[in-house]
Amino acid sequence: MSEEKPVSGGELPASAPASTASDAVSQAVPPAAEDAVPAKAAAKASGKQTSAKGNGGSSGQNAPAKKAAAKAKPQNGGKAKSDDGKTAVAEDTTADGSARNGTRKPPLKLKFYEETLAKLQIELVKLQEWIKFKKLKVVVLFEGRDAAGKGGTIKRITESLSPRVTRVVALPAPTDREQTQWYFQRYVQHLPAGGEMVLFDRSWYNRAGVERVMGFCTDEEYREFLRTCPEFERMLVRSGIILIKYWFSVSNEEQERRFQKRIFHPEKHWKLSPMDLESRARWVEYSKAKDAMFAHTDIKQAPWYVVDGDDKKRARLNVITHLLNMIDYEDLTPEPIVLPPRQSEHGYVRPPISDQTFIPEIY
Repeated sequence: MSEEKPVSGGELPASAPASTASDAVSQAVPPAAEDAVPAKAAAKASGKQTSAKGNGGSSGQNAPAKKAAAKAKPQNGGKAKSDDGKTAVAEDTTADGSARNGTRKPPLKLKFYEETLAKLQIELVKLQEWIKFKKLKVVVLFEGRDAAGKGGTIKRITESLSPRVTRVVALPAPTDREQTQWYFQRYVQHLPAGGEMVLFDRSWYNRAGVERVMGFCTDEEYREFLRTCPEFERMLVRSGIILIKYWFSVSNEEQERRFQKRIFHPEKHWKLSPMDLESRARWVEYSKAKDAMFAHTDIKQAPWYVVDGDDKKRARLNVITHLLNMIDYEDLTPEPIVLPPRQSEHGYVRPPISDQTFIPEIY
């Protein structure tokens, strides 16, 4: 398919308003700088979505149940008031408002990271039980640069959860049949029922990112997506779905370091696709596409929450903490379980063990 011309600078499709957030972003962030557009001020300390309260969230939350999660609250997205009273985007900032070109925090000690992660994963189990009990429908989108840490964060979230409650959706390229469908149709079938949480490892925002930059969609299809996506997400929220969207940001230097690591580590080769390599060559085009996407889809009902992905460990802990704070849940841990006595083997004769085929014990 022929390649399209990317969105230039802060330029938006014809349907976009003359003055948009992308114009401010394109002026604040140099093209070759890090991909770090702050989230909206919607990521307040309460970290609560209106949809969460409308779907069984409890204001009388058990405080001990979220003790670990309460240590870190979502921060202001780095937006400040200028002299004229308008909201301005701080230049070259991370999701927590700290300067990227300043002194970075020291690496987390492995012991602290593992202990904190273990506590947060216990809270995730409690959240899972609350979702089942209240029949909540939760959708979490993970978008961002290649090698920004989306996959690792998803794994840490799900490794202690039941696959019957928490599902991960990572769709391949659309088939010929799916290309003729309504664009959102292939994603709708994966939306959760009551008592389920679905994590999308990339989602319908493929159209605003890779499809736009690589020319896999037409200009009209792209513009139609920017028009309909906010309405589609508002419809999901009105239907009772709790929709949470994360954008993982990573610096140019850190992405290159991770790509190099994938090249020289055999167990990571599968993570480096030709599309990933192309994304490096089109870094600025992806930045422009992301700016336009934010300008249209960072809506009040489903805001974007930006994650500084340069430090993987911190990013994982921060995302899990934020996710726990997005939904009011209570501790439904059951009373201590007492195992019943084992049934007597009276009358049972075990067949000879030599009749069974065992795997070779090499280790």
